[in-house]
Amino acid sequence: MILDTTGIQKILPHRYPFLMVDAVLEMERLKRIVGIKNVTIHEDFFAGHFPGQPVMPGVLIVEAMAQTGGVLLLQEVADRASKLLYFVAIDDARFRRPVVPGEQLRIEVTVLSWRGNFCKLAGLASVNGELAAEATLMCKMVDRNP
Repeated sequence: MILDTTGIQKILPHRYPFLMVDAVLEMERLKRIVGIKNVTIHEDFFAGHFPGQPVMPGVLIVEAMAQTGGVLLLQEVADRASKLLYFVAIDDARFRRPVVPGEQLRIEVTVLSWRGNFCKLAGLASVNGELAAEATLMCKMVDRNP
């Protein structure tokens, strides 16, 4: 493991209950990152999505991809405490299988391009080697208000 939750929180501004990446397993500077999200029944969203048949919302899987990519990108920013990454687009999102409590989501994010404040990322999320979701994410780095 390269980063645990404590290390991730030194890079990302997200906190419980919205921190969607628990560990970083692999990282190639400016190129690629692999993160893990342990999906537990204690997640707040399972209370209503869906009672009796809990499924991790697809939008949160995409958010986990974005946060994992954010760890990779913000590593390169010296004044990252004064920056935020905002979604500007999500393209080609596909959901291949449900993700349920007790599973471990493996999130692989590759940088497709990074020019100035804009970045384009390819995200894949899988469970036990089986593709659960994929998307192309575009984000913009902005100044954080004091």
